[in-house]
Amino acid sequence: MIKLILPERIHSKWLILFIDQVIIICTLCLAIFLTNGNDYAVFFNGQNHLFIWVYSFISVGVFVFLKVNTGIIRYSNTEDMLRIFLAVFSVSLLFMSVYAVFFQLFPLHFAGFEKALILNFFISSSLLVLLRITVRALYNSIKNLGEIKKENILIYGTTHHSLLIKKAIDQDNTSNLNIVGFIDDDIDRVDKHIEQKNVFAFRALSLLKNKYQIARILISENALSTSNKIKFIDLCGNAEIPMVKVPSADKWLYGKFATDQLKDLKIDDLLEREPIRLDKQNILRELSGKRILITGAAGSIGSEIVRQAINYHPQMLILCDQAETPLHDLKLCLEDNLQADNVKVFMANIQNPSRIRTLFELYKPEIVFHAAAYKHVPMMEENPSEAVLTNVLGTKNLADLCVEFEVEKFVMISTDKAVKPTNVMGASKRLAEIYIQSLNSLENRVNGTVKTRFITTRFGNVLGSNGSVIPRFKSQIERRTAITVTHPDITRYFMTIPEAVELVLEAGAMGKGGEIFLFDMGKPIKIIDLALNMIKLAGLKPYVDIDIVFTGLRPGEKIYEELLLLEEKAIATHHPKIKISQNIAYNYLYVSQIIKDLIDISQKGDDFNMVRKMKEILPDFISNNSRYQELDLLEAN
Repeated sequence: MIKLILPERIHSKWLILFIDQVIIICTLCLAIFLTNGNDYAVFFNGQNHLFIWVYSFISVGVFVFLKVNTGIIRYSNTEDMLRIFLAVFSVSLLFMSVYAVFFQLFPLHFAGFEKALILNFFISSSLLVLLRITVRALYNSIKNLGEIKKENILIYGTTHHSLLIKKAIDQDNTSNLNIVGFIDDDIDRVDKHIEQKNVFAFRALSLLKNKYQIARILISENALSTSNKIKFIDLCGNAEIPMVKVPSADKWLYGKFATDQLKDLKIDDLLEREPIRLDKQNILRELSGKRILITGAAGSIGSEIVRQAINYHPQMLILCDQAETPLHDLKLCLEDNLQADNVKVFMANIQNPSRIRTLFELYKPEIVFHAAAYKHVPMMEENPSEAVLTNVLGTKNLADLCVEFEVEKFVMISTDKAVKPTNVMGASKRLAEIYIQSLNSLENRVNGTVKTRFITTRFGNVLGSNGSVIPRFKSQIERRTAITVTHPDITRYFMTIPEAVELVLEAGAMGKGGEIFLFDMGKPIKIIDLALNMIKLAGLKPYVDIDIVFTGLRPGEKIYEELLLLEEKAIATHHPKIKISQNIAYNYLYVSQIIKDLIDISQKGDDFNMVRKMKEILPDFISNNSRYQELDLLEAN
């Protein structure tokens, strides 16, 4: 029955034009009749018929030109209404122009035609708008009778982006979303109406949940500002309403919004600072037309470097990794996006100097982004020789070949765990930093022997990287098991993967050699707060739906991370969010010898002797919650 009343077929635009013109002619006749003192004799004057036909002819042309008849009435919006007013007004103006030129054709006794046109403008435009409002209301009312129960939602904010979401849902014939209203904290907009929908206050969220059974809140990715997002997430968490993010309108598929484009609001969206914006032109000048090698290309950071660097039109991208399946998947992804023409895939372990030499001989890279590393603290605490062989020897292999093949720049990705290391992983990354800094110092001492500029980027944890805390928490929430946090006070600096890569690319562009680039990562975030926010983002209640359990610090883990050593000093750059650690000079011959000694020990499989050697090289390497703490006690005694 519903389908008979509301057929899916859209009626012809010419039928709509005909109906519009019938309304306009009828209202014009009424206007002429009323402005002639209700005199039937004057109204039926034959010359008035000419008046009506000329007006109708102009009206048809204007309505077709402005495409008033092409809009689907059941989906009419504010823009369609404004187009009607513009069309009727334009018809009146054009008719007055015709009348001024050909006035002799019209009845001279009809001097009040201006009044008729004005009256007709208000009557006809009002009826045309009323027709569309009525059809839309009837369609929605009858349509809802034959549908399954829709999901009640709220739209965050009352900005232009929020209104676009509302209009898109209204026009989506297949949508199962019912918009209850908007929610905002702007007191000037609360308790008002926007496009026939209420604007509710933040404080009413719990009441709305109970009254309307709100299932979700839709948030435009452009609408959630830094200042109030944490407050709003807390409110949503307390009300047990999940939030979903809607991409900005320019990212909608084929210009239309679909419900499958809704994405869960991610913890990345909750960083308590504005996202970083860097000089893309500076990066473009550096990378365009170059042969670029990316080690660890299949990892979280490496693959993002690939995705961003490819947009800067390099001559060649060489993707190096030992992880076969992830590297293969990355290559397929690039092929699917038609971006694989200048991409070369090279399987290699950076511990193997002969294999890496083959890569350099074959492709002769000009810029190297070194993202290959072992990064998991507890794993490396259990397997310290692998940390040294990959993070130290692997970096040395690459750096030495960069010098030999006169690579322009070598950009190494380091970590805040290299500062005052409490674990083998952090210590190995600090040793890698020292080695490439010593190579850069050699350039200044030995008549330009080293032409490669060595650059380090040092930053904190990356949200969503493989094996990091965010995917683990997400998995635990999905399984409704307790979230495990090591310590109630543990804090970390966080950044998103795209931000981390932008920093790496910018460092490669602006680095002169020897710098350690630091990133203003805002406030350090408590891991417990991260867990609480993720539970709330899922529309659940902490300690009610999902428990949080403290498991104790893992081997090598420390509560707080730092970005600077005591002897280092941060120097400002042209970008307010990027600083440079003051360069510390290292003697290349000395560093080269101690690294060689360390690698020799690591290849013997004697973990304790190897870690003891690392502690000799790095006096501030103090193990925490680790079996190697006894070495610190022996040193102290």
